[in-house]
Amino acid sequence: MNTKKTIITVFGLVLISFVIGIYFYPQMPSQMASHWNAQGEVDGYMSKFLGLFLMPFINIGLALLFIIIPKIDPLKENIEKFRKYYNWFVILFFVFMLSLYIQTILWNLGIEISPNIFLPISLGLLFFYTGVLCENTKKNWFIGIRTPWTLSSERVWERTNKLGGKLFKIIGVFALFGAVFEKCAVFFIFIPVILILVYIVTFSYFEYQKEV
Repeated sequence: MNTKKTIITVFGLVLISFVIGIYFYPQMPSQMASHWNAQGEVDGYMSKFLGLFLMPFINIGLALLFIIIPKIDPLKENIEKFRKYYNWFVILFFVFMLSLYIQTILWNLGIEISPNIFLPISLGLLFFYTGVLCENTKKNWFIGIRTPWTLSSERVWERTNKLGGKLFKIIGVFALFGAVFEKCAVFFIFIPVILILVYIVTFSYFEYQKEV
């Protein structure tokens, strides 16, 4: 998808969230469930105004950030080489944010879709596409796996992001199992991410040492 269509789509998704918030405002409780613990139980509330409109306003800021990044990066020519993958990632991210927003509203309407089912599936898909994005990135300052060593060497960048992309695809699939084992969902999502990030940073360091 080209950049113009991406921008229109993203702000369209943000606008939809505002419309949904306005429509459901009268039906929301004065204190909305807004946070869940690792067992999928509500452990945080906020006023219905914040519960309905905080995320849409945050999304405006995020949308502007995603649009600005390719323009301000000193290596923006490299971003253009994989721009279509970046554009699709941005769209998928805002689809995820909208779906998370809808899940919160449904819960407060009495339709309690457990975040321990929703998040493993939605984040699993987002992680998988993050892997696709990493595999296709070229060296830049904002997107991909950026360490002092990947930013210092084209070869280390390529090898690290190719490997990181494959690993993100794996944890994307692995995260889906969290929807089956609800009480352990957090472990299927976050533990693999932490372990892989530690591994891939270490990998980039040792790859760079081969050049010095």
